[in-house]
Amino acid sequence: MKNRTPVLEGSHITVRFGDGCPYCREHTELEKGRCPVCRTIWAVRDVSFRLYEGEILGIVGESGSGKSTLLKTLYFDQPATSGDCRIARYHDGQKNIFDTSSQQKRYLRNHLMGMVYQNPILGLRMKISAGANVAEKLIAAGNRNAGSMIGRTEELLQHVEISLDRLRDQPRYFSGGMQQRVQISKATANNPPILFLDEVTTGLDLSVQAKVLDLIRSIQKELGIAMMIVSHDLSVIRMMSDRTMVMLGGRVVEEGLTDQIMEDPMHAYTQTLVNSLL
Repeated sequence: MKNRTPVLEGSHITVRFGDGCPYCREHTELEKGRCPVCRTIWAVRDVSFRLYEGEILGIVGESGSGKSTLLKTLYFDQPATSGDCRIARYHDGQKNIFDTSSQQKRYLRNHLMGMVYQNPILGLRMKISAGANVAEKLIAAGNRNAGSMIGRTEELLQHVEISLDRLRDQPRYFSGGMQQRVQISKATANNPPILFLDEVTTGLDLSVQAKVLDLIRSIQKELGIAMMIVSHDLSVIRMMSDRTMVMLGGRVVEEGLTDQIMEDPMHAYTQTLVNSLL
């Protein structure tokens, strides 16, 4: 992959809550990322990564490891304290997207990115119809043709196996698994090259989890979307991802091909995760 151009590349990304102090600036290994002296939280600390076309990059770690904060920062839900992030299809990868205007960030969210949240309330408007939720994403990207939007919305919902007789139903009346399917339809409505998925199976029954993961895999293969998927569950990461980053206390402690990490983990924390799976 060294000779390939990444679709998304982050360098030295840090998200810090607090000003920091000499102690925590010097000591990078902090329990839960919190400084015992000044109480600053280093939610994400000096994280770098590359995401390539058509691959799934898994991010695994315990609660509070910074994995979800990283995704929310990339999707502009959370501002970065420092760092650099570039998208190949935006200014030929020459511009740091963290430094763009609010208008440009909206453009990036609506055209080049999609997000599926752990809590569907963050990704859907629960009191408008499933169809209107998907159409909202199309409108945000500039679509004003009612006929094409209706056709696209029907196509997307059928693709995730939601029958068209539920098109006008509100997501609050759907099961958790169906809500995630609507989120996936909405997130992929404009064929973005990048899709973020944050703990999308948490709280779902095992059979529903498997169906949602199978759906994500089939969409990824069909559309060639590059994905970053966050989970605390290593079995999900093993099933879904080509490469894996392991996060602890806001830092990446290990990364590599998923098979390599599963078979020969190097960091003590990763070894604990893998052993818990056996």
